[in-house]
Amino acid sequence: MTSDGNPDLAIELRGISKAFGPVQANKDISIQVKRGTIHGIIGENGAGKSTLMSILYGFYKADAGEVLIGGKTTPIPDSQAAIDAGIGMVFQHFKLVENFTVLENVILGAEDGALLKPSLAKARKLLTDLAQEYEMDVDPDAVIEDLGVGQQQRVEILKALYREADILILDEPTGVLTPAEADHLFRILKGLKDEGKTIILITHKLREIMEITDTVSVMRRGEMTATVKTAETSPEQLAELMVGRKVLLRVDKVPATPGETVLSVRGLRVVDDQGVERLRGIDLDIRAGEVLGIAGVAGNGQSELLEVLGGYTQGTGTITMNGEQIDLTGTASDARTRRARGIAHVPEDRQREGLIMDFGAWENVAFGYHHSEPFCRGLFMDHGAMRDDCAAKMERFDVRPPDPTLAAKNFSGGNQQKIVLAREIERNPDLLLIGQPTRGVDIGAIEFIHQQVIALRDQGKAILLVSVELDEIMALSDRIAVMFDGRIMGERLPDQTDANELGLLMAGMTGKDAAA
Repeated sequence: MTSDGNPDLAIELRGISKAFGPVQANKDISIQVKRGTIHGIIGENGAGKSTLMSILYGFYKADAGEVLIGGKTTPIPDSQAAIDAGIGMVFQHFKLVENFTVLENVILGAEDGALLKPSLAKARKLLTDLAQEYEMDVDPDAVIEDLGVGQQQRVEILKALYREADILILDEPTGVLTPAEADHLFRILKGLKDEGKTIILITHKLREIMEITDTVSVMRRGEMTATVKTAETSPEQLAELMVGRKVLLRVDKVPATPGETVLSVRGLRVVDDQGVERLRGIDLDIRAGEVLGIAGVAGNGQSELLEVLGGYTQGTGTITMNGEQIDLTGTASDARTRRARGIAHVPEDRQREGLIMDFGAWENVAFGYHHSEPFCRGLFMDHGAMRDDCAAKMERFDVRPPDPTLAAKNFSGGNQQKIVLAREIERNPDLLLIGQPTRGVDIGAIEFIHQQVIALRDQGKAILLVSVELDEIMALSDRIAVMFDGRIMGERLPDQTDANELGLLMAGMTGKDAAA
């Protein structure tokens, strides 16, 4: 039996449960979201956040429970019913047709009739008005594939507003954004809130929760553990509610004691397949026992730097490893040769570059090293040794579930990252290249990964860290180099700089430029 609720609540969920086979994704969840507020939902990977919001948006049908919109019981059998109820959702991976224009994407599925031309004309005016009202400057005629991720996200928000959404759900909205784009998104969300819209923000970033939300709900293992006013809590309390134990939010480390130079790079240049120069004369040195962090907005050459050092891309210039020059051309420049020289590589995109998703964990842990002891004896690979090695690594790196035969695609993002880290770190490299080490990883796994990086540094290894998370760069690095447009703009010590100075360098401005 259903009953009406409080009309001041934009959303009320009562007793929502959802299982996928033996896995209970949501268990008897109840939550209230006040109208005209920004409500955060946080939890570790696999806590059930996205499943809950997918039920609210009609992607999944709950096994039990009811949904109330504006105080009235509202069945939501599918996404069209959610849209009709005034709900819009911006997914972590955008649902846009890449070869369509902004205008075509916004109107897709919401045309007024069989004649498309009048619909487009009406949509153009409304889209322009919405973009101006909420400061979301997007060219209606731009093709989606030509837009940056920040602008694509604005298109998704405009799509929802075009369909007259009063409730907007955003799933990990800053996962692919630069710090500047994230700040712009927050300004947009605050503007939407001021207009009376209700925002639900799914994230695992506590800084974002504290900065922008009014209320936050915490999920753990499919259950709602707490709902609190953001002003009355702290990152430490939220982290403990998420994980079920105290979490160290700062990186605990002693000062570095750098030794000999392990890697020396001079005049490094990389030109891509379109003839665009991506690296424009990079000079840097990394010493044993230190972390050199590379800060910068994504797309300014950091990826190419990792790729050429890791042997995935050819370049020109000079790279010296432990005093011996590395060939940057021909077959001697490949990744296998780099591994033999003591270079390990945790790539930026674990799913595309670090793992074969359909293969088992034991196979992924051996990849790249499968031709050497103890995995290869003579002409044959020893699968038993691979499985035993994987089981041992899973135990040391707390990979869950600890099943070497499970396919990589069936692990959460944090556990996938641990598999890659275990493979590379445990080969005892002289130099570790690590890109975006905690992208899409929950707070418990972030703490673990940071500890592993510092432990490797303290063993006297050299580490090159690339991350778009400025807090991560500041916390882990012993020195910070800032990249812009394929160049090193400057080097700073973490305790002698701040986010503002680094942000200016990331934008291509030196101290002299800023003063002018």
